[in-house]
Amino acid sequence: METGSLEGLYQQIIEGAQDAIIFADKEGIIRLWNSGAEAIFGYSAEEAIGETLDLIVPEKLREKHWEGYRKVMDTGVTKYGSDILAVPALKKDDSRISVEFTIVLLKDDTGKPQGTAAIMRDMTERWQREKELKKRLVELEEREKKI
Repeated sequence: METGSLEGLYQQIIEGAQDAIIFADKEGIIRLWNSGAEAIFGYSAEEAIGETLDLIVPEKLREKHWEGYRKVMDTGVTKYGSDILAVPALKKDDSRISVEFTIVLLKDDTGKPQGTAAIMRDMTERWQREKELKKRLVELEEREKKI
């Protein structure tokens, strides 16, 4: 396969993915925002590119987020390349959703981190179903104790 066609294939995968694929540089500035990110978060690529990740990180989590992000950029190590992280996120309309994601740490030729790509999925419906099931289980267990 030619290099050009391989690059075209990568672009089709990124743009066609239903999951959000976001790349932020080492300062946390969004440089890539695919159509999946547009659908999940409500921002167009034009609105998101050039903004910081604060666009989707809830305010009360930002300090912790940036502490972790800087540490990854300083050390070149992240556990979220293989572990899935589940966190709340913000949409354009300020509503909160639950997302799960993994990280791809991108490095230059010398091994220095250049930023991270996150592959994210909206898990809000599943999270709400699980929360409701847990609540129902507690109710059933309480009812069982009374019998």
